[in-house]
Amino acid sequence: MESNNNPFFSVILVAILLTLVCITNANPEIYHEFTVQEKTVTRLCKSHKIITVNGQFPGPTLDVRNGDAVTVKVTNKARYNVTIHWHGLRMMQNPWADGPEFVTQCPIRPGGSYTYRFVIQDQEGTLWWHAHSRWIRATVYGALVIRPKLGVSYPFPKPKLELPIVLGEWWNRDIISVLQQALFSGAAPNISDALTINGQPGDLLKCSKQGTIRYSVNPGDSILLRVINAALNQQLFFTVANHKLTVVATDAVYTKPFTTNVIMVGPGQTTDVLLTADQKPGRYYMAARAYATAQNAPFDNTTTTAILEYKSATSQPILPPLPAFNDTNTVTAFSNQLKSPGKVDVPTKIDESLLFVVGFGFFNCSPGPRCQGPNNTRFGASMNNVSFVLPSTVSLLQAYTNKVPNVYTTDFPPTPPVKFDYTGNVPRGLWQPVRGTKLYNLKFGDNVQIVLQDTSIFSTEDHPVHLHGYHFYVVGQGFGNFNPSSDPARFNLIDPPQRNTIDVPVGGWAAIRFVADNPGVWLMHCHIDTHLAWGFAMAFIVGNGVGPSQTLLPAPVDLPPC
Repeated sequence: MESNNNPFFSVILVAILLTLVCITNANPEIYHEFTVQEKTVTRLCKSHKIITVNGQFPGPTLDVRNGDAVTVKVTNKARYNVTIHWHGLRMMQNPWADGPEFVTQCPIRPGGSYTYRFVIQDQEGTLWWHAHSRWIRATVYGALVIRPKLGVSYPFPKPKLELPIVLGEWWNRDIISVLQQALFSGAAPNISDALTINGQPGDLLKCSKQGTIRYSVNPGDSILLRVINAALNQQLFFTVANHKLTVVATDAVYTKPFTTNVIMVGPGQTTDVLLTADQKPGRYYMAARAYATAQNAPFDNTTTTAILEYKSATSQPILPPLPAFNDTNTVTAFSNQLKSPGKVDVPTKIDESLLFVVGFGFFNCSPGPRCQGPNNTRFGASMNNVSFVLPSTVSLLQAYTNKVPNVYTTDFPPTPPVKFDYTGNVPRGLWQPVRGTKLYNLKFGDNVQIVLQDTSIFSTEDHPVHLHGYHFYVVGQGFGNFNPSSDPARFNLIDPPQRNTIDVPVGGWAAIRFVADNPGVWLMHCHIDTHLAWGFAMAFIVGNGVGPSQTLLPAPVDLPPC
């Protein structure tokens, strides 16, 4: 079925959809206005202008319920293009509201606006929203809390307090100039100057004591921490001094509860943990610092803190121990405990079995100011040797629905073009990827398995890979090269966790499965924005199924012009 591009038809259909959802769930429509604007902010003894939403950093928390129809009008009063992505929302039949620049829409230009309209369908937990246009998301982000429908409770005792803990990175320079310098030179970008919790570095860093986030609790309080990694380029360990953390959800999907001292959250991921204020009344640091796996690559080694303080306590805060920056054993032990609460319906008859080899690459160039990567090269990144290039005059979704020629091809390779020892000593002849805008077709209802395989080109690294429009079962992970003969026998097909962003182990692989039940164009990419800028991305086209409930909705009339 072709989409109908009649503007009147578009408005009527979207209005009917939102009305039906509101009637069915007896939930009101939730309306917000986001104004993207500059604001002068002081951190680390320095002041400079950053891009914010509504003058807030981090931006406002969207607090909604499962079943709500949500409308967010975004007005761009900043000097850069912007889009907003609602990270982890399925956006069923509605990629028009997904947000990635030049994938599902053209950007909102300075002075322009766009109204995102979407429905929360069968999702609850912690997600987040962020800009999806160049590196604007360094400061344009906020929590997205989805509560159960009215009358439905959490699958754990209701906590006394619920706190969004949004982890981020801070640069003392304009973030777009940091990106532009890296893209000009071909070298790696400057690392951040500090990590942050809810926009503040914490009192271990200079000029930061006064702004340090503090949470006051009573002895015995139960607290739900909604931990979000909004950092641009860094996986993070997180812990609370002297307190156990009980993991109850990841990426807005409930998990089998387990208790740990520390969690690792990749960029784009969320983890909900329960904590009980059961220690001697005092003041205890929440702390986060880097998990960094690329060999000989610089990273921000600051420790960001907030303070959990029992009421009336005045003692010096206690600092918790954190794992070493390269403690992969702790990460593996943590991720191995993540499971669904019970048996789940994992696809077993696979229609599309894909192997995506992912990682770094280098483009050869003439020595000079634009060739400052290792050995006179420019850094790149790729999936199956394709370094992804976004279009610049039309979005992929508009090109697909309007049949615009010469924007993309549909020959993204299902397996690597050349097989090699992916995590071994890779011949130099395989280090240079090919630039392209290649997409991969999936039929509606396909059962899909993707094995994401890290490579050792330049360095192995833990890569957080995000799939828009879907969550998926993580059925297996391991180190070294994936072995299709022996590794599937160890897959968890009973109670694997569901995620929207999977950290592919450093020098290893991760296997995911999902059903292609959401038509549209959906981006898959590394959520380390440096790697995305270098080309670590691809996109799926998922075709329509049968009938209106399996068909892509028509484009909104106010979609930003290209």
